[in-house]
Amino acid sequence: MDFQDPQILSHIKLIGYPSMFLLMIIEGPIVTILAAFGAKIGFFNMYIVFLLSIFGDVLGDVIFYSIGYYGGEKMLLKAENILKIKSSTVEKLKNLFSKHGKKTIVAVKSTTGLCWITFILAGTAKMKFEDFLSSSFLGGIIWSGFLVFVGYFFGYAFQKISLYIKYAGIIIFAIFVIFYAVLVIYKKHQSNKMLKQKEF
Repeated sequence: MDFQDPQILSHIKLIGYPSMFLLMIIEGPIVTILAAFGAKIGFFNMYIVFLLSIFGDVLGDVIFYSIGYYGGEKMLLKAENILKIKSSTVEKLKNLFSKHGKKTIVAVKSTTGLCWITFILAGTAKMKFEDFLSSSFLGGIIWSGFLVFVGYFFGYAFQKISLYIKYAGIIIFAIFVIFYAVLVIYKKHQSNKMLKQKEF
């Protein structure tokens, strides 16, 4: 398959953009990095990837907010069980959220395991939707911007390395796996740090 063929590229873009948007709602970080990588090597437009990442991220947040808003405390309890979140963790989030609602929404973007329950909590607490949306959007811009930059960097590295090394794809993939493992550890650290603090 010739990926330089205009018809093939057009077909990839036609299917790629809607598909990546749906996947970004579910698992934004990996999809955004891969899409930005694809943009750097010529498959997609970097700016469209960035915008889709932001809106996919925000739409996912709104879905969980709506679950909490319309489901109330019963849905929050169900979410605790489904997501395997300790009651003590939820209580800490409630305390933090009651003092710094908007800041909590932004800050939780850089954590692991706290996003979904926090957004449900925001809905349960009947946080003003305008405040929630603006905070989610701000956090989305920051987080998506970082992920797009990472994907762009890997795409750039792949282009440069492939000029000299035959198995550049394997090398870049290995580096990406290591990077993502470090990112997960960092986000987990941020989760623990956030739960320990009382003030931002």
